[in-house]
Amino acid sequence: MKKIELEIVALSHSITQTHSYAVVLGEVNGLRRLPIVIGGFEAQAIAVALERMQPSRPLTHDLMKNFMMAFNIELHEVIICDLQEGIFYSKLLCSNEHDTVEIDSRTSDALALAVRFGCPIYTYEHILDSAGILMEETGKKKKEEGETVKETAGTREDLKAMSLEDLNQLLGEVLEQEDYIRAIAIRDEINNRKKGR
Repeated sequence: MKKIELEIVALSHSITQTHSYAVVLGEVNGLRRLPIVIGGFEAQAIAVALERMQPSRPLTHDLMKNFMMAFNIELHEVIICDLQEGIFYSKLLCSNEHDTVEIDSRTSDALALAVRFGCPIYTYEHILDSAGILMEETGKKKKEEGETVKETAGTREDLKAMSLEDLNQLLGEVLEQEDYIRAIAIRDEINNRKKGR
């Protein structure tokens, strides 16, 4: 399978759900985005590395990097390799002078390590097809004049009551506000309808 390279383009706090964050991966030289819900600790670990902050004591992912470096283990790449029931699965491709191995990892932990090692992040086409969001050329969806859409869309019941056209329009508005947590819920509702669930 052909690998598609991703980069971290945003780290977003949910306005609607406390303690929920989304890391948004963007297709390198492409318009697709892959939002992934992560916990607060993992969001902090990614943010610390992205901002190149030096905590006074090593965080868990710093400890992991230090451990790997001490034993001459290199992290070559992170692969988001599977998506099952809304859960992303990842692998770390690591090597030392004797061997190369793939290690199973939570995606949030894999991303925190990828930022620290500066290694590439990849996924596959089928994952972007099922969980990705396509951005417009301008980077933002534009509302047509005079058109309004329900502002709710916080719960699944609210989303189920909306038409597919309204869902697609709301998805554009939510992406414009960079509320990726709501975007994930809306995208999932649209995908469920397309699959006839």
